[in-house]
Amino acid sequence: MTRLLIECTNVFRNPRVNSGIQRVVRNIVRHLGSTADTVECIPVIFARGRLYRVTKLTPDPADEALLARAYELLERLNGAFWRAHGRYENHWPMTRVHNLRRAFYVVSRVLNLPIALGLRSLRLLGFDPLLLRAEPFEAHAGDQLVLLDSSWHEAHFGQIEQLKRQGVGIVAVLYDLIPLTRPEFFDTRLSAVFSAWFDWVIHTADGYMAISRSVRDQLKHELATRLGTVAAEKPWYGYFHLGSELDLIRAELAPPAELTRLFNAEQPVYLAVSTVEPRKNHSYLLDAFELLWAQQSPVRLCIIGRVGWKCEALIKRIEGHPEFGRRLFMFNQLDDGGLEYAYARAKALVFSSHDEGFGLPLVEAMQRGLPAMGSDIPVFHEVGGEYMAYFDLQAPQTLADLVTRFEQSGEFPAAGQLTDWQWIGWGGACRQLVDGIMAEVGPQEAPQRQEYTHAGRP
Repeated sequence: MTRLLIECTNVFRNPRVNSGIQRVVRNIVRHLGSTADTVECIPVIFARGRLYRVTKLTPDPADEALLARAYELLERLNGAFWRAHGRYENHWPMTRVHNLRRAFYVVSRVLNLPIALGLRSLRLLGFDPLLLRAEPFEAHAGDQLVLLDSSWHEAHFGQIEQLKRQGVGIVAVLYDLIPLTRPEFFDTRLSAVFSAWFDWVIHTADGYMAISRSVRDQLKHELATRLGTVAAEKPWYGYFHLGSELDLIRAELAPPAELTRLFNAEQPVYLAVSTVEPRKNHSYLLDAFELLWAQQSPVRLCIIGRVGWKCEALIKRIEGHPEFGRRLFMFNQLDDGGLEYAYARAKALVFSSHDEGFGLPLVEAMQRGLPAMGSDIPVFHEVGGEYMAYFDLQAPQTLADLVTRFEQSGEFPAAGQLTDWQWIGWGGACRQLVDGIMAEVGPQEAPQRQEYTHAGRP
């Protein structure tokens, strides 16, 4: 019987990170039980040279003792240390002089000794997450390993290749190809890591599941370009869509006072939700809203998202802006409860990204009845269809005009009514992913992929 092994190593190791991929992994794993009628789905991780079955993906509050968090920190430091060691070890002169390579390894072991001893001591005291939240697991021929998490580092490549030699199928989940197609938006190191992973995965995976039809089509084109048409036709290609529930809301935590003051005022608030980094194009939003403010518009712009990379000049522009704290606001540490509060009270979402694999804030907003204005890019049309309003990324005035029309008429400037738009939740997303894989690798009687999309646009 085919089993789906859902890989979630990064989220298991970093349970407090809450960006897009982590949210997808947590919610897909949380809903795996709903697929038990068709296939057995098992969350797994790679650790210490083998495969483990996850019994609890994220720790309960009772598991988050100070020493448990210290163990997680030491484990991350240990992984970073040996990844750096591996990079230097594979460069000249290490690759030419065996004794130098061996001496470098011995020195590295000595330098890493405090971390290793700390990990061993905490492990003996019972603070090892592998002992608390996972157990050893054996894969069998015919299983399908689904690479759902952002495990792009080379540490697990050898283990995955060994599983493939044992008859385990490999399914890669593609969130986007942007580090390849638009490397200018990323740090050089991140682009290099993703590029190395992609070069490896296109020679390893038996099939792919993308998070949108747009990414699936880009992937097909990229493989045909790199491998040739014949080779690109050998793997199978599918896609699924993402859900919208915010899963880390804690009812006992009130939203920050500054956030409540912002929304208690009478002036309308337009919301931008994303990591603050170049691809998300916050500079465009500032340009558009400066045009509005120059016309004495009372609208306010609220940016929500953690600070990312290559954004020093942008942060300086925001925090030094004459409207900062008046009609321009930014929250970089807001939890899911605060985000839910903002979604429920904003006038509209504005999403000016240059490129996306899906655009999770769109469905989070629209599912809650918050209308969305977004970049005129294919994947946003796939998600929002006629129920969104679109602006030209070359002309900030087009966004300013949409906002002005909305403010003056009271009618959102989209062709369709948002009340007619429909989307799936995370349970539906999980079912789409599982059904899409089983339609390719399972028995003939396996359910075929069901289409979930906004109303009237299959």
